[in-house]
Amino acid sequence: MGSRMPVHMDGTFIYDIVMETSFNGLKEELGKMNLGERKVCIVTDTNVAPLYLNEVERIISSCFHKTEHFIFPAGEEHKNLNTVRDLYETLIIKQFDRHDYLLALGGGVVGDLCGFAAATYLRGISFIQVPTTLLSQVDSSIGGKTGVDFDAYKNMVGAFHMPKLVYTNVASLQSLSEEQFSSGMGEVIKHGLIKDASYYQWLTQHASEIQNRNLDILSEMVTVSNRIKRDVVEKDPTEQGERALLNLGHTLGHAIEKLSDFSLLHGHCVGLGCIAAMAVSVKRGFLHEDQISALLDVMKLYHMPVTVSGLSPAEIVKTTKSDKKMDSGAIRFILLEQIGKAFVDKTVTDEEMAEGLSQILI
Repeated sequence: MGSRMPVHMDGTFIYDIVMETSFNGLKEELGKMNLGERKVCIVTDTNVAPLYLNEVERIISSCFHKTEHFIFPAGEEHKNLNTVRDLYETLIIKQFDRHDYLLALGGGVVGDLCGFAAATYLRGISFIQVPTTLLSQVDSSIGGKTGVDFDAYKNMVGAFHMPKLVYTNVASLQSLSEEQFSSGMGEVIKHGLIKDASYYQWLTQHASEIQNRNLDILSEMVTVSNRIKRDVVEKDPTEQGERALLNLGHTLGHAIEKLSDFSLLHGHCVGLGCIAAMAVSVKRGFLHEDQISALLDVMKLYHMPVTVSGLSPAEIVKTTKSDKKMDSGAIRFILLEQIGKAFVDKTVTDEEMAEGLSQILI
């Protein structure tokens, strides 16, 4: 049932997103790349390694001259330069050169950190994304954004570095915890809000099948989200314009994530940020109040939080000022003109953000 989606930059083919329901196809995909003289280091974390590392190592070992692995502690708090330093040291000791490969096996934290290490080790080596969470399959593995957090400032150190392949095993979603799955739905719902109203409706209509992890429905969902993100990234690979639309919910969401000391999951924070952004869009006269109620209903279907406690609007707004999405002192805030149509606005005031946050703060 596999599918393939090519990604281009400036009209030139860069890599394929390959979707399967097992890891077995990795051998054939890597075999096409003639890597028999190369070494690979599989980068993964303590959550994913016990589930998939041995299987993936076994499948790909014949494709490379040598296969190594690097395992770091799971969690956003380990997505930092200290972990990257440990990975560099491993690569140096194992004598990795600029023709060798890294392979990110895991969720968004693994993919971001591995990609950043690949972008910067020996001024850049090749890497492969094998995303295993919903969030990474629909969002972070696609588009070449890499980065790590710096003193709790999210993704403040990073680089654009495109993978050579994204290989998605949709069946790995069936092993995800309920919390991790619902976090991934934050990015999925965002895709419908910014680009595709019919997809947003489809997510409501197929909620029970998605929640039951029906493989055919999951494959369709991941495919549509991949297509939305691929199309945006192809038009604007380095976020000069349209790619910023993918940041709906992120300005306030990142601030909430940071202020919670990353105890709240990224996709949940994005969902909360989307509610607040929709509230600003209502206040500006673009949307109707009942569209916020409809979004809350969709999020509840996927067991996503729709409120957050213990934070003040003032501290959230203040924290947005250290966001990397600032542009000449103004925040590039994403609003909705209508469901399925987003735009960038640099005029959203602190007062408007605070008022939008009143929708979610308790």
